[in-house]
Amino acid sequence: MIRRVFDEPTLSAQDWEQKVETAIKMFLLLALLFLPVSVRCAFAGIHPVQLPKSADTPQCIECHEDKTKGKDIHPAVGMGCLTCHLIRNTADTTRVNLKTARIATLCFECHADKQPASNMRGIHPPAAQDCIKCHDPHTSANAHLLLKPATGGKADNLCLGCHEQGLNVPAKGSRHAALDMGCDACHVTHKVGEIGKQEFEFHLTKAVPDLCLGCHDTKDPKLVATHQGQPFAGARCTSCHDPHDSKSPKLLQKYLHPPFADKSCDTCHQPAKDGKVVLTQAQASAKEICVTCHSDKAEQIEKAKVQHPGAAGECTDCHNPHAGRYPRFVQPNPVAACESCHSEEAEIHKTQKVLHQPAFQQGCSVCHTPHGGEREHLLRAADTNNLCLTCHGPNAKGAKVADSSDISIFDGNVRLPENYLSQVFVLRLDDKGLGHPQERHPVGGVLDPTDPQKLKLITCLTCHTPHGGGQHLLVPATDKSGSLCAQCHANLKPVFTPGPVRKTTNPKDKKKKQQQE
Repeated sequence: MIRRVFDEPTLSAQDWEQKVETAIKMFLLLALLFLPVSVRCAFAGIHPVQLPKSADTPQCIECHEDKTKGKDIHPAVGMGCLTCHLIRNTADTTRVNLKTARIATLCFECHADKQPASNMRGIHPPAAQDCIKCHDPHTSANAHLLLKPATGGKADNLCLGCHEQGLNVPAKGSRHAALDMGCDACHVTHKVGEIGKQEFEFHLTKAVPDLCLGCHDTKDPKLVATHQGQPFAGARCTSCHDPHDSKSPKLLQKYLHPPFADKSCDTCHQPAKDGKVVLTQAQASAKEICVTCHSDKAEQIEKAKVQHPGAAGECTDCHNPHAGRYPRFVQPNPVAACESCHSEEAEIHKTQKVLHQPAFQQGCSVCHTPHGGEREHLLRAADTNNLCLTCHGPNAKGAKVADSSDISIFDGNVRLPENYLSQVFVLRLDDKGLGHPQERHPVGGVLDPTDPQKLKLITCLTCHTPHGGGQHLLVPATDKSGSLCAQCHANLKPVFTPGPVRKTTNPKDKKKKQQQE
């Protein structure tokens, strides 16, 4: 059919368009016909044979008996096929579909305890809406109807289909032997709870260190010697150790405090006494020990124009003195460290639907100087727009950090993952700073129409909230008309500029018109 189109004499443009369209339709139809019956039915929901209106489980298992046999069988199978499936008959076609449009909605009808609350975060993504990415809905050879076990290598382990922990360990690195016990030795996929708690954030069977102590004996002489006799039974093991793998020996975390990395414990510690830590200056506070090396930070905290009260306390309130998963060893993480004092932001984290990524994933110190600064709100830039455009501007670029895969911004004071800026929404501004949210729209430098005193200039905060909110793109609540723009443009009216209209003519009408002519 396709070849005949090209073999025919010269055709008019209209006839040529019609014949090519017909050839494409024939090609697609033939392709569909040659697809396996099972694939066609899965795509269209059409059952390969017509079913009677009274069809139920006995008729189904005549062909689908395999769905009723296995090591682990879904209880819903025993309740009957129509518990989950819907049969629709027309004159000559039977369609079999699920009872709900979303698979997760159907699953949650019975598994309500697995349904994530709307304001709960830290949920394993498939658990929120894609149950069959991990589970077989009928039968399985694995516990919990998993498609694969949670043990073994990449080809056999269900979890390693998405996660890569333990797979690419450097030659001089280390790998946790517990990985060979299976991911479910430490994790419960559906476990969620209070935001900020490690147990729920990482879906752990128990909180650390209790989880670790299930295998590791704190009285083991080798383990005691490794920790140079310092007490560690009550420490959070994951502060210093990565629970999966590391580029360093002994599963040490990515970021290490130099004295700890050099095993120079006596820089800060004396030998432990009565099972307790003793610092080199017995009567000194942790902060007094820290400032012997970090005197620049002590000076910044003391002399800053805008003081941060939290920085006046002990350094170890926010920093782990040994190591951490994050730059500057912030503990328990860069977000929770700030939320322990800043309750208003903690409430935003718990309740708001849309969150600003750096504030609630990278940490508050991306935008704010934690030890005190010269600017209002401890901002890192001279004004709001310069702050925002450091990441969202058309020229946003990070500097490479030596001996690390990280990049840095704000003169090296903020470290970010190497691919961070490539994932940020970038504004397409022209050389005059115009172009957001549409061409020639300013983002600064003009008076804010919402300011009754006409003193303020518009900034990014005129349209966006800095931390989180209930609206897409972090825009604040709109006015009664539903328009954010109307807050500034009071006389705004929708304007429609019609473009060129493309007329389409039915090929049959064209042929009829030509015959009349």
